Amino acid sequence: MTHARGGAADRPTGPAHHDLPGSDVPEGALEPAELRAGDVRPGAEEATPVRPAPAKPAAGRARPTRISGTWVAVIAGLVVLVVLLVFILQNLDPATVHFFGAEGSLPLAIAMLFSAIGGAALVALIGGARILQLRKQARRR
Repeated sequence: MTHARGGAADRPTGPAHHDLPGSDVPEGALEPAELRAGDVRPGAEEATPVRPAPAKPAAGRARPTRISGTWVAVIAGLVVLVVLLVFILQNLDPATVHFFGAEGSLPLAIAMLFSAIGGAALVALIGGARILQLRKQARRR
């Protein structure tokens, strides 16, 4: 609940500058801030924290957007794919792979690529399970 401070009873008595003839000063302009009509100040329980303004980009530079971030990600992905392709083409020597009793021969780079994909899938499954766990916990609150 807010209260306007100062009322007619709180104002000093005697002629004020704006009461003088020929004065163009608006009402309340020369009164102290706490005595001005309509001056509302929040109590301690009503004060809201002030968030700092977001940083402005340097002069002459545009702010990054989601689409520009997507393009950066696409370009980074293409660079990674080119590096992987070069790695695979340079490591085509056959390798014998044993997995759960199965045995097969395939290029070394392909075997390493499959193992990396398997590791990424395992991390994604564990991360997805954790995200679902956190969402469920957030819904309870």
